Amino acid sequence: MPWAAFLLAPSPHQTITDIMAQKRHLFLFLLAIFCVLAAAYAGLHWWTIGRFEENTDDAYITGNLVQLMAQTSGNVQSINADAPEFVKQGATLLTLDETDARLALDKAKAMLAQTVRNVEQHYQATKAADALVQQRRAELARAQGDLARRTTIHDSHAISREDVQHAQDAVIAARAQLTNAIRQRDAARAIVAHTTLDTQPDILHAEATLREAWLALQRTHILAPTDAIIAKRSVQVGEHITPRTPLMILVPPTQIWLEANFKENQLQQMRVGQPVSFTTDFYGKNVVFHGEVQGLGAGTGNVFSLLPAQNATGNWIKVVQRLPVRIKLHSDELARRPLQLGLSATATVTVRQYAHQGAPVLNTPANGAALYETHELTQDMTPANQMINNIIRQNRLP
Repeated sequence: MPWAAFLLAPSPHQTITDIMAQKRHLFLFLLAIFCVLAAAYAGLHWWTIGRFEENTDDAYITGNLVQLMAQTSGNVQSINADAPEFVKQGATLLTLDETDARLALDKAKAMLAQTVRNVEQHYQATKAADALVQQRRAELARAQGDLARRTTIHDSHAISREDVQHAQDAVIAARAQLTNAIRQRDAARAIVAHTTLDTQPDILHAEATLREAWLALQRTHILAPTDAIIAKRSVQVGEHITPRTPLMILVPPTQIWLEANFKENQLQQMRVGQPVSFTTDFYGKNVVFHGEVQGLGAGTGNVFSLLPAQNATGNWIKVVQRLPVRIKLHSDELARRPLQLGLSATATVTVRQYAHQGAPVLNTPANGAALYETHELTQDMTPANQMINNIIRQNRLP
């Protein structure tokens, strides 16, 4: 600088000591100016930005962990995906041996066919019981007619008293046979009363058994419920598994969020919807992610621990607590730069926005809509229903 060069220009009457002192004074003057400017910049930054920001380096990436389990029992025949592969929704991850499931399905089909035939027999038995009642009524009427004629003839002393007694016994026997036939008819009707072949309880039970067997066969192919990364596999080929056996842990890459633990004295102005920026050690400080506050946790970590802290003692020391704050991430940024669970981050929340507008501290109440859902585990029962209709049609009477 010209003025600095002028100040440093040596005078003919100056000694070396004077020149060095002059340079030192100039250096201290420039340093003081720099410090003043730096302090002014820092103060201005704090006044305009810094006092509206809350920072923490106690933040970690977290998300949903899908514990994959079988829906039926069987021996593992093949493993089609392994960690850390990415699988699409509906992809086959495991297949089980189908032998037992197919045998159970064949047994259910045979049971349904036999049940249809048995129920048809019940309907036919009801018709036969109705015919028998009609027959017994005719026999009773004939016996009553014979008795009436023999009584008239006996009054004229044309037949003996013994013949009349035989006629009376025949009426009693015919009446008893009619009563027995009516009871047999009622018993036959009780099995099929107010039902058709499609609504008969035995057939409905056999149909449900067949559907269960068909579902068990379909579930020998274990599918991915959502797009996910396989984080851990704990099943081996040939292992016999049950519906309670853990198979894999899946991590949906889009179902993650940031959990930042802020000190309790940093939460006074924090509200839902406030913007958040954070960096991770994985990508470095040059890559900045963005999100927004989704809500504050319901309690600090020690409240939910196995042995919560008991502060009602004489040795109590106050410790500033931290509260987890859930931060929703932007899906477009995650698509470009995926984040893994457990990565550490440094988060900054801008608390100026919504701080004094009545914004809630907690997230809005749930409206009943599904946050996460999958349809890959829902089976289309149309093939099973067609199978049932064919079996009923083939085994019912024409």
